[in-house]
Amino acid sequence: MKDYYAILGVSRDASQEEIKKAYRKLALKYHPDKNPGDPSSEERFKEINEAYAVLSDPEQRARYDRFGTADPRQAHPADPGVGDLFDLLGQMFGFNVNVGGARRSGPRRGEDLEAVVEVTLEQAAGGGEVEVRYRRLVLCEACGGAGGEQQTCPTCGGAGRVRQVQQSLFGQFVTESVCPHCRGRGYLLRETCPTCGGRGRLEKQERIKVTIPAGMDEDDLLRVPGAGNQAAGGAGDLYVRVRIKPHPGLKREGKNLIYTLKLGLAQAALGSQVNVPTLDGEVSLDVPPGTEHGAVFELEGKGLPDPRGGRPGHLRVVVELAVPKKLSPRARELLREYAEEVGEEVPAEGWWEKVRKKIFK
Repeated sequence: MKDYYAILGVSRDASQEEIKKAYRKLALKYHPDKNPGDPSSEERFKEINEAYAVLSDPEQRARYDRFGTADPRQAHPADPGVGDLFDLLGQMFGFNVNVGGARRSGPRRGEDLEAVVEVTLEQAAGGGEVEVRYRRLVLCEACGGAGGEQQTCPTCGGAGRVRQVQQSLFGQFVTESVCPHCRGRGYLLRETCPTCGGRGRLEKQERIKVTIPAGMDEDDLLRVPGAGNQAAGGAGDLYVRVRIKPHPGLKREGKNLIYTLKLGLAQAALGSQVNVPTLDGEVSLDVPPGTEHGAVFELEGKGLPDPRGGRPGHLRVVVELAVPKKLSPRARELLREYAEEVGEEVPAEGWWEKVRKKIFK
């Protein structure tokens, strides 16, 4: 029996948020696109998705915790469960009780999935289509998802549940439980499908196009209905998480952009004109004389668009004074003259500087 909790690296009492966080981290690490040609990573990725599909679904997780499997065909058939107990009480006293909402009827839909797509900062700003690659479970074409050749269960007549009538001092009681013959499926497999081994589903590599809205932020999710795992009751949804690649010069803060402008001492003191990168190309910026370290210049509208239709962000240019680490003899001499002129105290010349000045005088 697989330990799904150990596969995801979480405790058995982990919350849904902890399970989802662990899954995202592991899925990103072992994704086949990040480990091309590595069969061990591919197998690990399959285990991670299988574990998440069970533990992210409260009903499957409860069945797994109780019976060691999420497959209703292998679960204990004789346990009527909490829902049946309340059904019995309702029949005794003439009222209906729902535990955790309405009881599921009919075949289950497939599990939701999550995929990660990386885009550039320019793509996030402009929006547009990107390709997403991921794996999902699809219905076996050979058996149509049935798992093999089916026949109606003779015990429950295809209902998946059986009713029993009992007599007591209070009168007649009717109880309902999972059919012990078909284990709730409503059918039996006369012959197992050789393609899927009776599972009814196979894993498939998918490629789809999704549209990213302009200004989308890091870790935002895009929902693609029906692109998740397939099952007899329909397909689940796919949630695409957007990750933005680092930009060589710009840093994002919400819909604003930050650029660190490195200025030399002379440029800051005397003023200068510099080129600043934006998402639309370089723009000219006038730096006034006497600009200090940490000064901020704001270029309106040069940030990212607001995906909700608000005003676009700004580009904030933050000044960082670049102090030279190596100076030529002439530059060193001029700096000493400057320090003397403005009254700054600097260390006296070393003996080597004095000798060199005499030699190259």
